[in-house]
Amino acid sequence: MTGTRVFLVDDHAMVRSGVRTELGDAVTIVGEAADVPTAIEGIRATGPDVVLLDVHLPGGGGRAVLEALRAEVPSVRWLALSVSDAAEDVIAVIRAGARGYVTKTISGPDLLDAVHRVAEGDVVFSPRLAGFVLDAFAATPASAPAEPEDPATDPGLDLLSAREREVMQLLARGYTYREIGSRLFISVKTVESHASNVLRKLQLSNRNELTRWAATNRLL
Repeated sequence: MTGTRVFLVDDHAMVRSGVRTELGDAVTIVGEAADVPTAIEGIRATGPDVVLLDVHLPGGGGRAVLEALRAEVPSVRWLALSVSDAAEDVIAVIRAGARGYVTKTISGPDLLDAVHRVAEGDVVFSPRLAGFVLDAFAATPASAPAEPEDPATDPGLDLLSAREREVMQLLARGYTYREIGSRLFISVKTVESHASNVLRKLQLSNRNELTRWAATNRLL
């Protein structure tokens, strides 16, 4: 996917410059801002496909930008890009309407992939951050009906080997094949084989469906 229109919001000029360089010609940068008021004005004026949004900004933070514009420009997708991987920051910005959250340790190619995926409607998180969000949204509000005490189960789970269950949980939490291989001391090719088996046995099409399935079955 090329031609995605991106608006950058970060209070450090060097960071914005680095992001522009990493994204290159694969997207169109339609504007930049270093604080909340300028971001709100610029996003309104340019109507980007994706806003790359720093969480901590002068004037109220990235959440203030989201809360000011989310209802006004519903077609805009929001991807948080932050140095912070604190659970409270992740959860706050996702509750405000962001479609994803990645940290500034992300590589250029992975950032570009995240931008494109968010533009297409996917939800994207850096590894391990998905767990924060799933835990937060799995919590039952006081006004909601009580959930059954027994966890949901899927017959497909019994079809998975012990290793496939390990791979399944790491995939659902957002880890890459390479990261899973490193954690489990197996090759990337072996991870790919296990991942394919997991999706086939559970009759799922992709990682997003797997994450939802794992959350529903309380396996994260």
